[in-house]
This record gives sequence, C-alpha cells and structure tokens, in this order.
Amino acid sequence: MNAGIIGLGKYVPEKVVTNFDLEKVLDTNDEWIRTRTGIQERRIAEGEETSDLAYKAALQALENAQISPSQLGLILVATVTPDQAFPTIACQIQEKLDATNAAAMDISAACSGFIYALATAKQFVESGAYDYVLIVGAEKLSKITDWKDRNTAVLFGDGATAAVIGKVSEGRGILAFELGADGTGGKHLSTNEQNFISMNGREVFKFAVRQMGESAVSVLEKAGLTKEDVDFLVPHQANIRIMEASRERLDLPEEKLSKHIHKYGNTSSASIGIALTDEIESGNIKDDDIVVLVGFGGGLTWGAAVIKWGK
Repeated sequence: MNAGIIGLGKYVPEKVVTNFDLEKVLDTNDEWIRTRTGIQERRIAEGEETSDLAYKAALQALENAQISPSQLGLILVATVTPDQAFPTIACQIQEKLDATNAAAMDISAACSGFIYALATAKQFVESGAYDYVLIVGAEKLSKITDWKDRNTAVLFGDGATAAVIGKVSEGRGILAFELGADGTGGKHLSTNEQNFISMNGREVFKFAVRQMGESAVSVLEKAGLTKEDVDFLVPHQANIRIMEASRERLDLPEEKLSKHIHKYGNTSSASIGIALTDEIESGNIKDDDIVVLVGFGGGLTWGAAVIKWGK
C-alpha cells in the first residue's frame, strides 16, 4: 500500500505588502530586499487568525481530493503561530469542518513542519490505521514579526496550505522521506523575550545551504533514485540564494526549480505546500514526475521527501 497526496489546497490573505511599502517604515529598499532574498511582496492577514487561514486551505484540499470531512481519520496541523496554546489549530479545524471521526493534533517543527506532517501521515495511511489524513501548514508570522527589525521584517508572510494523504496506485506516492534536527543550533533561529522572531542570518544561511543540499541527495538515495531522475524541486521558500544552491546540488536546470518566494515571502510551514499547489495548478508537475520536497527551519530542523506524482 502506497500513501500519496490525493488533494491539495492553499489560502493566502488578500492584503499585499510590497517592498516599497516597507521602504516607508524601515531603513531598507526594494533592490536590497530583492537581490538578497528574492522577495518582492508578501501577504499579511488582517482580521484573520491562523485557524481561519488553515480552514480555508483545508476546504480546498478536501474539494480537490473529492472526499468529505467525515472520511478523515486524522488532522495534522504544522504551525508555530497557533491562535492560542490550546485548543490546537487541528481541533479548531476539526470543529469547523465537522470532521467528527478525525483525531487531531498540531506539529511544531517551524519551516520543516509540512514535511514532518507529510511523513507522519504516510505512516498512518500505509499501516492501515486511517484511510485519509489531512495535513495543514498554516502560519500568521506577522504576529511574531518585529516590524522595526529590518533583518527579519522583510522576510515573512502569512498563508496556509493543505493536503489530503490517502492510498495511491502502485509505484506512485511518497517514495521516501528524511527528517532531522540539531538542537544545538536552535539559538540561531528562535523567538526572543518579546516573542518576536530572532535570527542569526549568517549562521542560518550556512546551515540551510549545506543541509538542504545534503537532505535532497540523501532522500533520493533512500528512494533508490539519482539526481538524473528528478523532474522538479520544490524547496522551502526562504531565500532565493539558498533555493538556487539546492538546485545546483542536484544539477537541475532553472526551469525545474519552484520559485514563488517573490509573491509570498517566507510563510514557514505553509511555504512548500503553497509552492507545490501553484506548480500543480500551472501544469508544471505532471503524473509520474519525480518531485523532491526539501526544507529547513527553527529548531534547527530539516526534512525532505521524494514523491512520484499522481493518484
């Protein structure tokens, strides 16, 4: 029995904040932000909480998968910005969806959260415990961003993504995954006493360039594949230079790299799923394509997965 993604969805808030908007309140400029990060604009939630973003993405994923909420056995939500300590976002979604048969819990792995949730869902489906698992990556990073800190304020955005994990045909689905963590590096990317994001950009950059490349190569080996087999790379959308380094590690041409950071910024646990949804909707990823997902995040954490696309 193979588990794979049978439905995808995303939701981003309406409000767009451009680099030019940030120029008015920060000592920065559009060119500096674009050349160093690849970001041109980001979405900011107003009057919406993380649970609202998550719910809207979940509805789209269920519709795409053509299943009802009552068929869900489990809801997993990856987030570091819950509405409150508890109830979890997963429980809030369960109530809003009326998914009365689903267990529910949140996962906190920062920007690696979507991969962590994907790997967890795979186990439940392939073991036969549940027929369908809904995974969600949702963040309202604007509420933990220090808008006076130009080093971090330019990076982050709000948004959500969701995927339904279920049985897929033989040879397709999630072929392999890799998860990892290094708690000794947690100090480089954390929240400070004011609960704002604090980052040592130089150290995080070095870690991300190394780890994203290593994880992508390692997970391909686990799947019994090589770099030549890869049709598309969907990395965590954190920084265009980190993303390009991952592409170069796999010797991929530019057109095989998913690049949506310019539209959304870094949406943490939502970023990989949002980018994947955009690629599917645009027709860039087709049935039987080999797709590599890879990310890193606070913790420090990392994760990668290889998927043979299709149901």
